Amino acid sequence: MQVIGTKIVVLGTGGTIAGSSARAGDNVGYRAGERTVQSLLDALPVAQGQPPLAWVAEQIAQIDSKDADASFWSQLHARCREHLQDERVRGIVVAHGTDTLEETAWLLAETLPATKPLVLTCAMRPATAASPDGPQNLLDAVALASDARALGVSVVCAGAVHAPHHVQKMSPYRVDAFGSGDAGPTGWMEEGRLRLVHPWPPARSVGAEPPQTLSADPGAWPWVEIVLSHASACGRQVDALVSAGVRGIVVAGTGNGTLHHALEVALLRAQEAGVAVRVSTRCPLGVVVGRPAHGLPLADGLSPVKARISLMLELMRSSPTP
Repeated sequence: MQVIGTKIVVLGTGGTIAGSSARAGDNVGYRAGERTVQSLLDALPVAQGQPPLAWVAEQIAQIDSKDADASFWSQLHARCREHLQDERVRGIVVAHGTDTLEETAWLLAETLPATKPLVLTCAMRPATAASPDGPQNLLDAVALASDARALGVSVVCAGAVHAPHHVQKMSPYRVDAFGSGDAGPTGWMEEGRLRLVHPWPPARSVGAEPPQTLSADPGAWPWVEIVLSHASACGRQVDALVSAGVRGIVVAGTGNGTLHHALEVALLRAQEAGVAVRVSTRCPLGVVVGRPAHGLPLADGLSPVKARISLMLELMRSSPTP
C-alpha cells in the first residue's frame, strides 16, 4: 500500500524522553514528562537527504508512563485515529515512557486500522543526560514513520524495530531496554533507513468495525487483574478479587503455564462464577506449548500485561460493563 501525505505527526505523552534532572548527567534522579515534544523536535538535527516532510508536534499528555490509565489511552487513541484518517498525514510518532510502552503499543495495535505507520519510541535517559538516547530514537521513529513498508504499530528503540506482539521491556536501566524474545527485532534503523531482517508483520485484524472511541471513564473498562503463580501461592487473592467484582483474571503461570494447586483451584472456582480467566507464563521467552492439565484457557502466546489488554477488549466487545 502506498502511503500518501506530506507530514509526520509527533504526539508527546511525557516519559523519560521528555524528562529533566536538577543535576546534569543524572540518569535516575529525574522527573519524567518535564519537556514538551515541540522542544524535543526543535533540538533535533535535520539529516542530509531527509525527505521533505513537515514534522508537526502535538502534546497529548505529560505523564510518567507508569501512571498510564483509561483517560490517557482514550485521548491517545482518539488523536491517533483522527490523524490516521487525515490524508495529509504520512505517519504518526508517539513519544512514550518506557514503563508501559508495550501495553500502549498492543492496545493501539488491537484497536486501530493499520493504514499508515504508527511508531512508538522512548528513551531510557532523560533529556538532561550527558549522552541522552532520546534524540536518536526520535529521529529513527520519524524516519520509520515515513516508510510506506511500516504499516501499523511498531516500536523503535536503540535502533531496533519491534512488533507490538513481541516487544517487552527487558532491562530497568540499559538504553537497549527492549527486546522481542525468540522472534527478535523486525529490523534495524540505520542512518535513517529501515533494514528489515524479517518480513514486516501482517496487520492484525481489528474487526470490521474497530472501536471509534475508547472511554476515558475507568469504570467503563472491564476490571481485569493479573495474578502470579509462585511457590506457596494461595487462592485467597483470587477469591477476594471475585468477591470485589473482578470480570477477568490473567495468571502468569510458572513454566509451561503450570499453576500452584491452591491457586489453580481458586481460578477454576472463579471461572465457574463467571469470571474470564486466561493463563500466560511468567517466563520471558517462549510460549505455553500444548494444553496444561488445568484446562484453563490460554492467553494466545501473549505476555501477562498484553493478555490483560486483550481480555479487557474482548469483554468490552462481548458485553457492556455494568
